Amino acid sequence: MKDNFNKIVDGKQVSLFVLKGGKMEVSITNYGAKIVSILTPDKNGKTDDVVLGFDNIDDYLTKEPFFGAVCGRFANRIKKGHFELEGKSYDLVVNNGANHLHGGNKGFNAVVWEVESVSENKLVLFYLAKDGEEGYPGNLKTTVTYHVTEDNELSVHYQAITDKTTILNFCQHSFFNLKGAGNGNIEGHYLTVNADFFTPLDETQAPVGEVRFVDNTLMDFRKPVLISDRIDADYDQFTFGRGIDNNWVVKKGQAHEMAHAASLYEPQSGRLLEVFTTQPGIQVYSGNWVENHVGKYGKRYDTRYAICLEAQGFPCSPNYPQFPSPVLRPGECYDEICVYKFSTK
Repeated sequence: MKDNFNKIVDGKQVSLFVLKGGKMEVSITNYGAKIVSILTPDKNGKTDDVVLGFDNIDDYLTKEPFFGAVCGRFANRIKKGHFELEGKSYDLVVNNGANHLHGGNKGFNAVVWEVESVSENKLVLFYLAKDGEEGYPGNLKTTVTYHVTEDNELSVHYQAITDKTTILNFCQHSFFNLKGAGNGNIEGHYLTVNADFFTPLDETQAPVGEVRFVDNTLMDFRKPVLISDRIDADYDQFTFGRGIDNNWVVKKGQAHEMAHAASLYEPQSGRLLEVFTTQPGIQVYSGNWVENHVGKYGKRYDTRYAICLEAQGFPCSPNYPQFPSPVLRPGECYDEICVYKFSTK
């Protein structure tokens, strides 16, 4: 598959890099800092690829469901593409219904990252987003480090600095199916979200600025929930997005503390995926808008064939001072980590 990613894009070299650690093998391309595959064994020792993706760079260039991407400069939605910062108004492209999504027409998912270093188990990527790119202020220098450990963990470490006050929010947008990518839908998976609160949405899927208890609502995933038992409920927070596409407040003792955010378990394979993060929120998205893609190994991907567990800041946070601040100023360093840990039971 490596040869299928050897291409010059926007005048820069695109390649595929394979990282190994423990019982895992992870392939990543520097186009969009995308995770292309994650090979990990099931409870019987059979290895499968558990993330959706394509097996060639041309499909990534012509189709964009955000498979495996690092999303930025601002992941998720900004209502009506508008925010104010230090007394100045900014209007970004509206590319998702009434809202701005994942950084605009050409976000971090659609640029070629520079390769700073690569080893058997670690890849360091760098991108300079220039002042005014996609409407955002500040020259933003961003580093993403992927590290596969002997404990079957994939760590994603984001660091960024700016020369002008700006906003940012990064997430890793891999689409997981623990049965194996393309092996049916994810409704037989069990989802746990370590959150006492969530951020409710309006009909455009933008947060309304509130933080609500999950108690006595269908947003309570503090104990494992079979996805098929919940996803088709007549409940506005799910029907707005044709399924699960919601942000929860990760339960933790203090800001930037590493905490367990979510777990995904698939009983047929026995695979368990646990997500840990320093970030304040986690968006769970059940692939509701993925329709009829042909992916790796010639397998077809369709609606709800995967689920994303996107550790991140809160969507629309530039417009709600009560949310954790997405503002980064000169002299400060954005420093956040998300860890995906695989095991079986």
